[in-house]
Amino acid sequence: MIDESVLLESRTMRTSVLGRTEVLDKVKALSLLPDGLHVTTAMVAMYYEVAENAIRQVVKRHRQELTENGMRTLRGSDLQRFESDNLYLSNESYPQGRAHLAVYTRRTILNMAMLLRDSEVARSVRTYLLDREESPRQRPAPNDVESLDERITRLSEASFTKLLGRTVVPMLNALVETSGEHHRELLSLRNDVQQIQIKLVEHDVQLSRLQRGQDVKALTGIIGTIDAMNWREFEEHVAQLLRRDGCTDVELHGGHGGDRGVDISARTADGRTVAVQCKNFAPFRHVLSGEMQKFLGASKVIHEADVALYVATCAFTRESLALAAQGGVTAVHRGLLEAWSAGVQLQVLRSS
Repeated sequence: MIDESVLLESRTMRTSVLGRTEVLDKVKALSLLPDGLHVTTAMVAMYYEVAENAIRQVVKRHRQELTENGMRTLRGSDLQRFESDNLYLSNESYPQGRAHLAVYTRRTILNMAMLLRDSEVARSVRTYLLDREESPRQRPAPNDVESLDERITRLSEASFTKLLGRTVVPMLNALVETSGEHHRELLSLRNDVQQIQIKLVEHDVQLSRLQRGQDVKALTGIIGTIDAMNWREFEEHVAQLLRRDGCTDVELHGGHGGDRGVDISARTADGRTVAVQCKNFAPFRHVLSGEMQKFLGASKVIHEADVALYVATCAFTRESLALAAQGGVTAVHRGLLEAWSAGVQLQVLRSS
């Protein structure tokens, strides 16, 4: 079996197994707050049988990764509302008048298991995850939709796609800027590489959807239901969330050429225009910077939207998150999507 320490070192490997939150209950009973969705730092420490400071140190070192996977720090009115919904937090064991509170989803708790080095419970979770990961590879069924070779190809394509987006395309951009007599040839080469990148992403999505269709019966909970949706169902789900949170004039554009780069348009309760991009990618995928750039142009330049939402069933790369922050796009990653679907209203949709 693969050594469980690989999860401590490889974020890619961690991301590939983050959907298996049911492992937490198989290793040890997990207590949740009354909302059935979150736990506090103290509860995470209790589950993994470590000091709270150990959890805080992991958060300090890996804050971005944990945040992308559902961890939130509540302050002000958000904290007051959360405490009101979880009344037992006000007992003697809970500090009164605190300025902020970190809360974690099941996905974040599983993420924590792959970052905590000195916890026997976390080690058991990692071992269980890798045992589940390796077993199908050792005994592939002859009628599987996706064979072992196809899985390896899919993972290789995902890595190669990231390499193209992060290294090859930027290098060609730099060469184009400084080229002289070979300018036209370099432009053609860059376009070819970008087309390859697009094709690999499309192929990756198709393979992952085939595999996801096999695993639908094993999926549970909110995020499992979302993973089982096709693209049209996912867009309708996001549209329903917008309506639930007070948006009006919610319109689905159906993914046709007339959408001009936006899947859903709407208007907030206080009159601001909303543009939404929906991507039901496989959990191990990441939204790339090039994909974020396209939506930035569509939402902010073409549609001139006041609120831009990029809603995805996966995480975002660091580069795409930086672009989103710079351009005023709210990146609704997998963890935040789960919380939104469970009833938490997006901050950006609230009336100012």
